[in-house]
Amino acid sequence: MRTAALTVCAALIAGAANALAAGDCPTRADPINTDRPGVTNSSTVVPYGSFEAESGSDWMVSHGANSLSGSSTRLRVGVYDCTEFLIDAPNYVGSLNRGQPSGFSDVVVSLKHQFPEPFGFTGFNISATAGLGFPSGSEKISGRGYQPYIQAPWSYDLPHDWTAAGMFTLSWFPSESSRNPTFGPTFSLGKQFFDSRANINIEYGGMFDHQQPMHVLDTLGQWRFTKRQQLDFQAGFGLNNNSVDHFFGIGYSFRLDKLFGR
Repeated sequence: MRTAALTVCAALIAGAANALAAGDCPTRADPINTDRPGVTNSSTVVPYGSFEAESGSDWMVSHGANSLSGSSTRLRVGVYDCTEFLIDAPNYVGSLNRGQPSGFSDVVVSLKHQFPEPFGFTGFNISATAGLGFPSGSEKISGRGYQPYIQAPWSYDLPHDWTAAGMFTLSWFPSESSRNPTFGPTFSLGKQFFDSRANINIEYGGMFDHQQPMHVLDTLGQWRFTKRQQLDFQAGFGLNNNSVDHFFGIGYSFRLDKLFGR
């Protein structure tokens, strides 16, 4: 299964050479568009030659046990037109009342390619992501062994500054075959305000394997106080006994342009 994700990565790299014209890809003129803070990632990539850092902290209560995580950090670099390389740095999860395990999460390396307005559908964007989690963190936090995944975030612009978005994720756990494959769908509906400088979304996220599924509902907001800087928050709760009780998070993101390339 790890080979499947690596094959998709190779296909994305090869496809980048035949990507759509650069004019169809995000540019430095576009405002910052982050994967944070919800479960649904952005359907767009960072512009070619740009670097984006997204980080935040979360407080979570699961079955009465409190934990605090931070800093959850994702680093994104536009390495080609419509294509980015991203790394999820180790995130420390600390138990506040010894009811949850503590430790670092794994390092995850991924490649993402955007297909803006495929088949001529105006306002529709979709991307393909393939990545691999390396067994660098605590098994109690991230599980055992290598963990490949493939992902497809999408978005569609609706009238009156509304946006529908979602994502499909397939993950594999070669060292824990009972979890293979794990399917994670999401759906989000959002509204933009103040000339698109801010937005509020309501989001559903699920996780389905061969055990009891997890369902989460949350509300999130983003405020782009400059074109390349953003503050965000999220708050949500679980919808069944196998999910978290509730959680709250805040974050900050920024983008640096013109680091290399055109």
